[in-house]
Amino acid sequence: MKLKDGIAVTRTDYGGVLLDQRGGAYWQLNDSGTLILTTLTEGHDLATAVDRLVEAYDIDRARAEADVAELAQQLVDAEMATP
Repeated sequence: MKLKDGIAVTRTDYGGVLLDQRGGAYWQLNDSGTLILTTLTEGHDLATAVDRLVEAYDIDRARAEADVAELAQQLVDAEMATP
């Protein structure tokens, strides 16, 4: 996944923030969302993001798969990223 031009990411004490500099919209991400985003934008696939999420938060794999897929799709739908 690649963020589109004009999308800035800033880490915070509570996760991260995505800022769409093209229109001013922003998303606040919690720690798990930031982990997913970082993994995907580093060039890893969805499965790697799931693995990292399960390892970091000791959650059910099916839940992690759903969360990763949902966030990835939301970023694409919001035109902030390309798959």
